[in-house]
Amino acid sequence: MTRRPLRHTLSLSALAACGLAVTLVGCSSPATSAPADDVDWDALSHEELVEMATEEGEVNAYAFTSRIAAIEESFEAEYPDIDVVASDISSSELITRLATEHTAGSATADVAYVSDAPVVVTELLADGVLLPYVPSRVSDALPTEFQEPLPANRLSTKVLMYNEEAHPDGPPVTNLWELTDDEWSGRVVLVDPNVRGDYLDLATEFSLRAEEMASAYADHFGEEITLDDGVPDAGLQFMKDLYANDAVLVDDTDTVNAAVGVTGQEDAPVGFTSYSDRRDNEEEGWALQVASGVAPSPGIVFPAYLGVTANAENPAAARLLIDFMMGDDSATGGPGFEPFYVAGDYPTRTDIDTPADALSLDELAAWRIDPEVSAEHRSDVADFLLTIQ
Repeated sequence: MTRRPLRHTLSLSALAACGLAVTLVGCSSPATSAPADDVDWDALSHEELVEMATEEGEVNAYAFTSRIAAIEESFEAEYPDIDVVASDISSSELITRLATEHTAGSATADVAYVSDAPVVVTELLADGVLLPYVPSRVSDALPTEFQEPLPANRLSTKVLMYNEEAHPDGPPVTNLWELTDDEWSGRVVLVDPNVRGDYLDLATEFSLRAEEMASAYADHFGEEITLDDGVPDAGLQFMKDLYANDAVLVDDTDTVNAAVGVTGQEDAPVGFTSYSDRRDNEEEGWALQVASGVAPSPGIVFPAYLGVTANAENPAAARLLIDFMMGDDSATGGPGFEPFYVAGDYPTRTDIDTPADALSLDELAAWRIDPEVSAEHRSDVADFLLTIQ
């Protein structure tokens, strides 16, 4: 697609409105010529935002999911004069890149689609790297908790998953502490929490839910938990015992999915991964299924945030892309939400239906993280995990 070399130039319609015979001094279109800092984005109509974005002609996006490729395709089909340049990178790398580029004042993305909420809140937002934009058309259907500090278009997960071909009667465990038994030695797979932020959030939540973890321990072993020396709580005792039971630590979620989900296994492992990755079962030859009903919880749910970068070169196109990814007015969210309209992703908008084949959030019973609370504990949990590897 040909990119437009000029940015924020006056459109022909704006010139016509001012009169071609008059001087351009004092004549401008609020939707196309004002500097980004002076634009009241909330006051723009959708048509004015599209006009500004089309004049920019491009939007650069960093995203923590490969599904951004599908968004690129559907957005360009809807807005053929705007080129999406998308980069699929892990949230940890994404956050580092955004922060580094912001500090250096170098070119960066216009919009970020990012998880790892505790770091987003305490670093990217606190340092002014990302700015919120909530499209006015969705604000009534988007609960306040998903508008602040950045809009979230869905909740994602890191939960215990199993191979339903190997275990057709349901999850092979009913209590997380079973994973520390000899039967599961070397058969629990997860991404190293010190490599991926969402897995560190999971380990942190185990610690924050120490009372529930202690209660589950008593239910499984029939006695109250006794903490090892140097272990601060029952959640981190679980992590220590899990590691001691030869848990398999890998570098990426795809490796977890393949290890757990591939069909034809006799002694399939279990692992912590994304519930929504079941969408790839048929294509990849997997049999992934979520271990719902596991005590005290199968894992965590967390927001997927959308933010405009503070120094965006294409601020209108960035906001238009966010508007698109928040979904249209249909019950499924339309093309902009279609990649996320799968079991295991939970729409934040109250007027978008949960996919019919998905467990409800209540049925899933995963813990909802509090990004600010998690942020206060993450570094201590990360330090502890280094001592038990």
